[in-house]
Amino acid sequence: MHDIITRPLLDTDTELDRIAKHYRSAGGAGVQMLNALGGKAEGLLDQLPANVRDGLTGATERALRLSVQAAQGSRRAVPDQNEWVNAAVTTAMGAAGGFGGLPGALVELPATTTMLLRAIQGVAAGTGFDPATESVQFDCVRVFSAAGPLDFDDGADLGFLSARMTLTGGAMQKLIATVAPKLATALGQKLAAQTVPILGAVAGAGTNFAYTRYYQQIAHVQFGLRRLAVDADLPQDELVLRLRSRMSDQIS
Repeated sequence: MHDIITRPLLDTDTELDRIAKHYRSAGGAGVQMLNALGGKAEGLLDQLPANVRDGLTGATERALRLSVQAAQGSRRAVPDQNEWVNAAVTTAMGAAGGFGGLPGALVELPATTTMLLRAIQGVAAGTGFDPATESVQFDCVRVFSAAGPLDFDDGADLGFLSARMTLTGGAMQKLIATVAPKLATALGQKLAAQTVPILGAVAGAGTNFAYTRYYQQIAHVQFGLRRLAVDADLPQDELVLRLRSRMSDQIS
């Protein structure tokens, strides 16, 4: 099966402007939500117990490995949902996890990771790619190598789009091991927010909403550029540079 569906050619500049809009809209929501709750993004990881911080990367890597299998398997039973439905489901999961404090949040982590990956796969499918193909699954996981919403720096984190890894037999496992530390930092900040006394459920719901929105928007960037590279017959690296230039011009 082909992993793409042929579409009419698009105006490159117009499409890059659309992709840049997705990238800009990805950031800010998480920090704004935490500020509204009286929290701060800085130092959130320090609020977690040392044993949780030390084991976070390993737990995230295990959760991501399971999520790759679970997210793809669920596609045969549950169709892709609208993006607002994904956000609503993960928001409810975050509220439940936050209500249970840190233990509940830790239990919720693999389920949330799976839902995030499903949401990313949905964007890939909507852009015309087949999530069942290895290269598309690979790019879905690569979306997690972008900064989380609490670390978002407009125009400064496009490096994940330029990274290249050969699709060998162990490529996905290597990618997961590479992505896990960065995703662990993002999820660690989320876990810390969910431990806020009294407000844990609210923080859990808010952070999950922000994370789902963020990664869906980053997926639009990832697969929008990949789609444009095919339609415009241009190297993706060139398109990344042009997108980076757009972002730099807009924040300078």
